[in-house]
Amino acid sequence: MWLFVAVVLVALVVFLLKYVLSGSGPNPFETDTREPLKKMVHDRKEKNKVLKQGFLAIGKKVLVLEQHDRAGGCCHTFTEKGFESDVGIHYIGELSDHTPFRCMLDQMTDGQLQWEPLDNPFDHVVLGPPENRRRYPIYSGRTRFPEELKKCFPGEEKAIDEYMKLVKVGTYGIWLMAMLKLLLVPMAKFLIYTGLVQRLSFFFKMAPRSLTDVVNELTENKDLRAHLRHLRFSMHSTLISHFLSGAWYPKGGATELSYHMIPIIEKAGGAVLVRAPVNRILFNDSKEAIRVSVMKGQEEVHIHAPMVISNAGIFNTYQKLLPKELQAEPAIQKHLSMVKHGEGGLSVFVGLNGTKEELGLKADNYWVFAENSFDELMMNYMNGDRQESAKKVPLVFVASPSAKDPTWEERSPGKSTLSLVTFAKYQWFEEWKDDKVTNRGRDYKALKQAFIDSILEVVMDVFPKITRDKIEYIDAGTPITNTYYLGAMKGEIYGADHGIDRFCPELNATVRPQTPLKNLYLTGQDMFLCGFAGALAGALTCGSVILNRNLHLDAIALARKNKRMSDKLKGE
Repeated sequence: MWLFVAVVLVALVVFLLKYVLSGSGPNPFETDTREPLKKMVHDRKEKNKVLKQGFLAIGKKVLVLEQHDRAGGCCHTFTEKGFESDVGIHYIGELSDHTPFRCMLDQMTDGQLQWEPLDNPFDHVVLGPPENRRRYPIYSGRTRFPEELKKCFPGEEKAIDEYMKLVKVGTYGIWLMAMLKLLLVPMAKFLIYTGLVQRLSFFFKMAPRSLTDVVNELTENKDLRAHLRHLRFSMHSTLISHFLSGAWYPKGGATELSYHMIPIIEKAGGAVLVRAPVNRILFNDSKEAIRVSVMKGQEEVHIHAPMVISNAGIFNTYQKLLPKELQAEPAIQKHLSMVKHGEGGLSVFVGLNGTKEELGLKADNYWVFAENSFDELMMNYMNGDRQESAKKVPLVFVASPSAKDPTWEERSPGKSTLSLVTFAKYQWFEEWKDDKVTNRGRDYKALKQAFIDSILEVVMDVFPKITRDKIEYIDAGTPITNTYYLGAMKGEIYGADHGIDRFCPELNATVRPQTPLKNLYLTGQDMFLCGFAGALAGALTCGSVILNRNLHLDAIALARKNKRMSDKLKGE
């Protein structure tokens, strides 16, 4: 048996070297495109010339169409009453010099996107009600993270060491997730049905297990269980590893990402246009995508597109943009049957009078849990009556974009902001989805206010320097707000659900950039994992298929090359 496995593995390595690790297409990571840093632009009108280019029917090599009135998706910002709010970027990991992830972003921005490290600890876990709050800091650093964890939980050293081992080996196997999407389908299926996928990747071996099950086997300490428990173990191990070397925030705010990426697209002969809602994809009689339809007011404009790449998510793409007869295709229905909608997100945006020092804000984040029985609380919350659930929010994520951004004081002196995030059911707000976004009625506002009040009470207890008289602006975005501005069908902020099914090998081999319809491709969060890094990995996977080369490995190669050159210069 083991001899057979060894022969198969050798054959697989040869196959990978010949067909996957090499490529015939152009390599966007062939040369280092970084340029000397230019002076940052803070003038909103100047930035909007880049971010708010309205839709015109023009011919371009690459045309990015955005339905919102500004580019960026979850990376955009908006300003109300003088406060700039960040809707999606809270912190990003793996941005040390010469990491592959940093290399990718440098290539996409000519090195103009600057990053500011967060404090260390960069995260805090807060458990329990006001009368019994326990606070546990989370530090970056491959040795410091477990060392500080052991200080918080004396006597749990063995459990923490075992946990770190599982995280380490679990993360190393994620490479096969990309490979399953790049391999020929017969080879991917062979790996799955022979069980080799679990032998090659601990990531997939642990995929069927919930984090709760894994952590509960390691320790009886309920606070430690709550501290470590979130998502599926495979997803969790990847997330922990992502921040082990630190956490960063973009200087100038999240809008800097799109502001510096758009000129690179334009330089290559492309364009990024807003107020361009794609309402359908058009196909010829051979079921090949040939153009997209964009609504310009009441007029439908058709744009010829020999290749259509959808970042709208698998549900929007298959259930809203395809003709009915193609939606019914068995292959399309099979893809849809393998995924389900993620939970809706609810965000509260707060504008405060006062500096970060006056308000006790730092460049870090807080995860505030009502108690350490999170799974039970979350189940009761999501299944409860909306009015009652609004009073018992089990989790609040707290971040201060203004405290993380070193340019903030220059741009908005004497002011600060908070971003507060939790989950909420789309169905709680669905009855108002077709109302005018700025006037959804008294009952909607009352429900929204109930969530705001409940969340704000938690925040003011954790941050005693924040009082109601300091609040100059406050509003909330509900799941239907996400649907309106982000196009999320059920108000989800992380795309398709990241439950156990999302990490099964069969799904990852089946849902790949190539769709069952010729010339139509999927990219973004639903192609790989959630969040900014997950969406970028999805884009590289999609690009690998289109360019016929492994861009993941190309990025790794350029990062290593840049590091060697940097080390050489330092040595001189």
